[in-house]
Amino acid sequence: MADLFAQFLSVLYQFLFYYPFFMAYLWMIGALFYFRHWEAGPEHRVENVPALPEYPPVSIIVPCYNEGANVEETIQFLVNQKYPAFEIIAVNDGSSDQTGRMLDALAERHPPLRVVHLAKNQGKAMALSMGALMSKNEYLICIDGDALLDQHATTWIISHFLQGPRVGAVTGNPRVRTRSTLLGKIQVGEFSAIIGMIKRAQRIYGRVFTVSGVVSGFRKSALQQIGYWSLDTVTEDIDISWKLQMNHWDIRFEPNALCWILMPETIIGLWRQRLRWAQGGMEALIRYGNDMFSWRKRRMWGVCLEYFVSILWAYSMALVAVIWAARWIFPLPEILQIPSLIPGWHGVVLGTTCLVQFAVSLVIDSRYEKGIGKVYYWMVWYPMAYWLLSVFTTVVAVPKAVFKKHERRGRWESPDRGLRP
Repeated sequence: MADLFAQFLSVLYQFLFYYPFFMAYLWMIGALFYFRHWEAGPEHRVENVPALPEYPPVSIIVPCYNEGANVEETIQFLVNQKYPAFEIIAVNDGSSDQTGRMLDALAERHPPLRVVHLAKNQGKAMALSMGALMSKNEYLICIDGDALLDQHATTWIISHFLQGPRVGAVTGNPRVRTRSTLLGKIQVGEFSAIIGMIKRAQRIYGRVFTVSGVVSGFRKSALQQIGYWSLDTVTEDIDISWKLQMNHWDIRFEPNALCWILMPETIIGLWRQRLRWAQGGMEALIRYGNDMFSWRKRRMWGVCLEYFVSILWAYSMALVAVIWAARWIFPLPEILQIPSLIPGWHGVVLGTTCLVQFAVSLVIDSRYEKGIGKVYYWMVWYPMAYWLLSVFTTVVAVPKAVFKKHERRGRWESPDRGLRP
């Protein structure tokens, strides 16, 4: 029995080391392949906007809930889009602040803007669905009410829909505006090294974990086929991504579709955000997991398996931490003695790998943001801060998703938008 348990612990320790090590190099190789084939070269720079064979009309949908401090700037950036035919549909989702009045005033100044008022807060998924139903156009771009869309983003996104009739969605490239604290600076690197790099790598095998909820384009006929956004999930972006791809619609990543966003800069704000993300991923796994066993869904197997293994890794980390802490409360047999949680040479290898990953991603992303390399200095803190946060939020989120009442409407409000520049 003791030998069996010793073997289990040995496998557990190897899993804790080799899983992030393997995935880091998988993401790097995939991102470099993507960069070599779809980003390198002057024709792919953001300022070299492609000439489209046609310019179909586009509806830009902006769900707003208590966005009084941000919505005017957001609408102003949308009005300045360099695209010949677009309208803006702002959905005031039962805001209790001055958002509704501000949108009405903005609509009088800007003819492309239409405003829809919901009597009470219905959640972002309902607001997006209402905006889509109000649109007469086939192509939709959805952005958050506190985001700033680059003036050429619409053209870059629409170019993908014109290239492929099975393209159901195009996810843009969010860039963090709030970087006044250590957490904010680390997130700048995280959006390049983790989120941007993973999207590039996942595009290599054709399926992505999620579009960016803050900026994405959609084909309306694809949304009609799948029944628009689900109303009972905490992350409508993860759910709509899995729902589209399970119905054989493609999702593409467009790094030139830039969008400047606000992110939490406090620990409590970050905790709430990451807990919601983790719960949303688990909800998608529960909802669509049973359908994965069909051969026709095989292209989603990679996304599903990677997420499932990441959950196992988080719980394995938590288990090791519990065993280590238990020695201070109960006498444990020698086989369970974990002398320290401070990593040895394994930690040095993982830390070095993490810094290599950040270096590669920041070199790639320097095409889109000059001076982004300055945040590299702060990335040394990422494994300690964000890996631990990911472990704890995953451990808490899984039971929240499993025991959630699915008829409950998904609603959220950004608790912390950091310190604006």
